[in-house]
Amino acid sequence: MSRSLTPHRCPLNWLWMLLPFILASVHAAEAAEDQGDDQAHKILIADPFIELHTGPGRGYPVFHVVERGREVELVKRRTDWFQLRTDQGIEGWASRDQMIATLEPTGEPLDLQEPARENYMSRRWQGGISGGDFDGASELSVFGGYAFSDNLSIEIALTHIPGEFSNSYSATIGLMHLFAPEWRLSPYFTLGTGILYTEPKTNLVQSIDRDDQIAYAGVGLQFYLTRRFMLRSEYRHNIVFTSRDDNQEVDEWKYLGFAFFF
Repeated sequence: MSRSLTPHRCPLNWLWMLLPFILASVHAAEAAEDQGDDQAHKILIADPFIELHTGPGRGYPVFHVVERGREVELVKRRTDWFQLRTDQGIEGWASRDQMIATLEPTGEPLDLQEPARENYMSRRWQGGISGGDFDGASELSVFGGYAFSDNLSIEIALTHIPGEFSNSYSATIGLMHLFAPEWRLSPYFTLGTGILYTEPKTNLVQSIDRDDQIAYAGVGLQFYLTRRFMLRSEYRHNIVFTSRDDNQEVDEWKYLGFAFFF
């Protein structure tokens, strides 16, 4: 039996409008972090040559070429692009594909492991915001969590479900099991409980506030954008334990969530 919530759609639109600004913030934060994380050190070019671009991407033009056997300075890394400085002071960006054969001054291969995994796995706290649908009504949530291990974490969420004739609010706490934390795109399972509070907006009919307990089970996907940020999407099946002994089943979709680690 579905819980009677009057559909009220509009909050999701602003979430999609904010997405470009969120991604721009991710890019800016990652760039700032790269400046502090990487320490310049000497490396030896082993490929026949390496092309230097004016920026970190294939869309930037090549303006200089460094030949095999030259020693350059690795300044910083931004995802799959590396900023290099030659002994003449020329700075440019080289792709990861061209850096695979690069050597340390000792002759050892340069370690080019993807830094994202070790960074997000080393952070235990996270917080974020998501938008979705609760039984036909739009919802907006804020959440925070702590990871006990690579796979298991606990999460608390506060959700606002606006309706035409009533407002609903929920507070939930649950466990989340991440199946493949080493993957950039990983499925997860969640299980928890909480409180659902419904407050009528109108006095035209006699009604009372409702305060019900809920339990949920859900599945989702999360995608790591960078070392500090990720996107996630989730489906939950809720059971509302009403005071009338008439339990209700509610489908909930969290279409788009944005989270960060700290």
